[in-house]
Amino acid sequence: MPDPALPHARPGPGAAGRLRRALGPVTPVRSTPLDGGLHNSAELIELDDGRRLVLKTAPAASAPALTHERGLLGTEALFHRLAARAGARVPAVLHHEPPGPGVPAEWLLLTYVEGTTWEAARAGLTPADAAGLRHRLGEELARVASVTGPAHGYPQPAAGLSASDWPGAFTAMLHAVLADAARFGVALPVPAGLLAGLPGRFVRRLAEADRPALVHFDAWAGNIVLDRTGDGPWRLGGLIDGERAFFGDPLAEFVGLDPLGAAEDDPDLLAGYRSVAPGPVLDAGARIRLALYRVYLALVMRVESVPRAYGGEFAARLDTWSAGRIEEQLALLDALGE
Repeated sequence: MPDPALPHARPGPGAAGRLRRALGPVTPVRSTPLDGGLHNSAELIELDDGRRLVLKTAPAASAPALTHERGLLGTEALFHRLAARAGARVPAVLHHEPPGPGVPAEWLLLTYVEGTTWEAARAGLTPADAAGLRHRLGEELARVASVTGPAHGYPQPAAGLSASDWPGAFTAMLHAVLADAARFGVALPVPAGLLAGLPGRFVRRLAEADRPALVHFDAWAGNIVLDRTGDGPWRLGGLIDGERAFFGDPLAEFVGLDPLGAAEDDPDLLAGYRSVAPGPVLDAGARIRLALYRVYLALVMRVESVPRAYGGEFAARLDTWSAGRIEEQLALLDALGE
C-alpha cells in the first residue's frame, strides 16, 4: 500500500464505528493517513490484535466528479473480489458500504498489503530485479484478464456506461468524458467532435475485442506493491487501488502500465503474461485500439484535474502532457489508417 504519512493518531469515533460495524468488537489503536490518493481518502488502521487495515472513504456524493467516478469504491471492491478469485494478489475486501441514510459517503475496508510501492522502490531496483518483477506482473495481469464480466464498460449502474458490446461501451465512456470536459469548462487540445468520432471511425477494430475482460486500467508503479525480506529478492506483493476498473478489451490494461514503459513492447512482461494465458496479438488492429485507449486515458486525466482541484506545477505538467499525448496518438491513428 502507499507509504504512511506521519503523524500517527488514534482513529476518530467515525472510523471506530465503521470498524465495529464491519468487524464486530475490535479496538483500533492507531490511524495514519496514506498518501498517493487523488480522489478517495485512505488511512491505515492498526488494531490492538496486530491487524493492519485500510479504510477508504469517497468524497461526499455532492462533490464534483466525472461521470464514471460514481460508486468508485464499489468498483474497487468488485475488482479485488473478482481478481482474488482468479488467483491475483490483491487486498482482501472486508466490507463495502454505499452512501445512504446515516452514511454520507461511500466507504471500503480492506486488508493492508505490506511492502512499498514500485514507484518508491524504483531507484533501488537492479535491471534484473525489474525484469523479474515485470514478468511476475505479466502473470498477475493475465490472471486478472481471465475474469469475464456480465457486460462491457464500467460496472456501476449509476454511471450508465455499459453496453452489450465493446464498441458501444467504449463510445459511451469516451463521450461521457467529453461531456464532462464541457461541463467543467476544460479546454481540449483538438476539437471535441474529432475525438467524439473516433469510436465510429474505428468501430471495426473495437469490435475485435468481443469478451468483457476485467481490466484494472491503473496498474502504474504507484499501485503495485513490492516486498522483500532483508536484502533478499523483491517480490510482487500485490496490485492495489482497482477503482478505475472496467470490463472490456484486455489490451486496455497495457495502457495503464505506461509509466513502466510501453507494455506491448516489453518482452519480460509479455513472457509472464503468456506463461499464464495466450497473450494479445499485436497486429494493426491492436495498435489502433491501444492508441484509442491512450487518448481516452489522457482525456480522463486532463478533465479530472478540474473537479479534483489540482493546482500549481502538477496541474500545468498534466495539462501539457495530456495535450501532447492526445495529439501524438491521433497522429499515430492517422498513420495506421484503417
